[in-house]
Amino acid sequence: MHFSASAFVTLLTAALAVAAPTAEPNNKYTDKKISDCKKDLDNEWNQKDNEWKKNEKAFYFDAEYIVKATPDQVINTTQIPTPGEPGARGLFKYGINIADNTICYNITLSGVTGEYQSLALTSTHIHEAPKGRAGPPRIALPNPKGPDERRISTGCLTGPFKTGILANGVDTGDNFHVRQIVANPANFFTDTHTAKFVPGAVRSQLK
Repeated sequence: MHFSASAFVTLLTAALAVAAPTAEPNNKYTDKKISDCKKDLDNEWNQKDNEWKKNEKAFYFDAEYIVKATPDQVINTTQIPTPGEPGARGLFKYGINIADNTICYNITLSGVTGEYQSLALTSTHIHEAPKGRAGPPRIALPNPKGPDERRISTGCLTGPFKTGILANGVDTGDNFHVRQIVANPANFFTDTHTAKFVPGAVRSQLK
């Protein structure tokens, strides 16, 4: 039995006109899944030795993404390449649990300087758009903190998600589910924005 984590955007203007995500159905556990989970827990809890630990993990992810973000991949909202901060680097690590609509993150930035800046709730995001295109933020992540040489951010977020960016009056995180990333990771990118490099200091596609 595996236990998932339960408690663990660019400036956008005209590009947001088609930014509202497709509504996703509720993904609640069925009665059978709940019953099966209880049986598994009871079975492992009642074992007297440590054999039950062999197949256990601290967190269970349906998919994991580890990408290097660079300034040369940044695209502005008019779909024009706009290089980010010279010499900046980002290592973005994500783990996704579909059943709980949870995404865990481990982000390290190096050479990203100055204050963060974005119209969204935070300045570090996962956006929906293919390589070479800009797109709306779907998940707003906590900004990495620390000295410019090494800013870090770790934790987990569970939907429903909010970005603070509205498209046609609807938050671009509304109805978004992490299963959409797993279904087509190449259609999503991650980035971070600063006051000096508002379109993005660094960026990378998830695949």
